[in-house]
Amino acid sequence: MRLLLDLHPDDYPLGGYRRKQLLEWVFVHGAGEFAAMSNLPTGLREELERDYTLDPFKKIETFSSTDESVKYLFTLPDGRQMEAVYMPYLDRKTICVSTMVGCPARCAFCATGALGFGRNLSAGEVVGQILAVARGEGLSPRDLRNLVFMGMGEPLLNYDATITSARILLHPQALGMSRRRVTLSTVGLAKGIRRLALEDDLGIKLAISLHAPDEETRQRIIPTGHANSITDIMASAREYQQVTGRRVTFEYAMLRGVNDSVWQAELLADLLRGLVSHVNLIPMNPWEGSGFEESTEAEMQAFYDTLEARGVEVSVRRSRGRDAGAACGQLALKQPGAVQAIAGV
Repeated sequence: MRLLLDLHPDDYPLGGYRRKQLLEWVFVHGAGEFAAMSNLPTGLREELERDYTLDPFKKIETFSSTDESVKYLFTLPDGRQMEAVYMPYLDRKTICVSTMVGCPARCAFCATGALGFGRNLSAGEVVGQILAVARGEGLSPRDLRNLVFMGMGEPLLNYDATITSARILLHPQALGMSRRRVTLSTVGLAKGIRRLALEDDLGIKLAISLHAPDEETRQRIIPTGHANSITDIMASAREYQQVTGRRVTFEYAMLRGVNDSVWQAELLADLLRGLVSHVNLIPMNPWEGSGFEESTEAEMQAFYDTLEARGVEVSVRRSRGRDAGAACGQLALKQPGAVQAIAGV
């Protein structure tokens, strides 16, 4: 039986008016089963039920944070697990989705990397996270207007499924998201960045997890970093900007005594010269056994001031959901019992 969500909206099994109805049920009303699609003839619903499934998950658990963020733990039919995070703000509702079970990048400061790599997710398993979170929060899927491919996994190593899911998000008869509100985060795969730049009419935002401006430090904290030099990453970022006209964001986890020196801020500013960019400084989010500490406020301020003085657009991004294990770098299938709730399927 095939997962319906793996299909691009133009390839849905019904034609014409019926296809439009089916898409509305899935992406506007967030229907989790064909039986709920009351304006489709019974025969069509039974046919869809025979050939397709709508729900990619065997079980869903939720873990709520005091800041109103919610971590969703998904169990797939094969027993593997991954997570997504719902983050409500006053002016928007954002979801952070995963593209893999685990992650092969093995960033030393990231709890997901410590899990290792499980498997790639299909496009439908990515899109299914959005629909499941919407149902869990009592929303229409179209109420979730901001999305980041920044959960578990390296999106550019699961390229085809990630791009297919992005095209589903943007399709006007599916979720109809704005390209400006969809961000793909990569650890810095130069070949994948160049390929992404050439995707016709995709135009989503790019964020590069650089985390260090010098090779020695970067290869220490990102063991797979030797395959993509900083020089090549920066060259691919410039090519991406030249082709797409998009600003490039650089993510930078602040690790005390590792990558937070003033000289490293100066070197980072040199790397970014001439590039339209923005740097997000992210306080390292603690997790048991990481071996790292977050930079102090004074160290982070000195780093920030150095970048700003060099003309770099910079901000500090405070991660949400720390107490629920939902912050950047914390996704590791942990289940804080005090906040666990079951949203069974």
